[in-house]
Amino acid sequence: MLNSDVLEEYILRHIDEEDDYLKALYRDTHVKLLRPRMASGHLQGRMLKMFVRMIRPKQILEIGTYSGYSALCMAEGLDEGSVLHTFEINDEQEDFTRPWLEQSPYADKIKFYIGDALERVPQLGITFDLVFVDGDKRKYMEYYEMSLAHLSPGGYIIADNTLWDGHVTETPNPNDAQTIGIQAFNEFVAKDNRVEKVILPLRDGLTIIRKKNE
Repeated sequence: MLNSDVLEEYILRHIDEEDDYLKALYRDTHVKLLRPRMASGHLQGRMLKMFVRMIRPKQILEIGTYSGYSALCMAEGLDEGSVLHTFEINDEQEDFTRPWLEQSPYADKIKFYIGDALERVPQLGITFDLVFVDGDKRKYMEYYEMSLAHLSPGGYIIADNTLWDGHVTETPNPNDAQTIGIQAFNEFVAKDNRVEKVILPLRDGLTIIRKKNE
């Protein structure tokens, strides 16, 4: 079996390219931000766009904007008239991210909010067709319940980092709140009969969740 780096290079040569704007954003993220690995990257970005093309949501919620890379990938896949609402809780991120979103080819499809999605989303009064969760790992359970409450029947939640560098298989340090949070989320979703779910071993783990119609 080839090692994972060789396989990833092969995959990236055989999927759609990023556009020049996304390539520039990815480079700028690595130059100017402290944790560039948090950005989705080429493969996950193309998958997010593909999910949007398949689902054709009218309203998307993203929890955790960071550099804006994943938001732009999803917005790229949106039909005309559809909207992506993306929330970033870290106000220090705004000066970097807002210009990249507002100057993008998809600016008219994106609404960018600085603040806590747990507080702000219920105030919007919007029913979402797709939610991408990539925020504070300690709050994944809260994000999940809030998202499910505002999700259309048959709608989807995509949760990022659900394999957490493999730490989900280990007994965490009692002070490791992020690993504990991801483990609790995974265990809860696995047993939740309100939804269908599958975990994809892509990058750091993507959990695809569908809210049942009934």
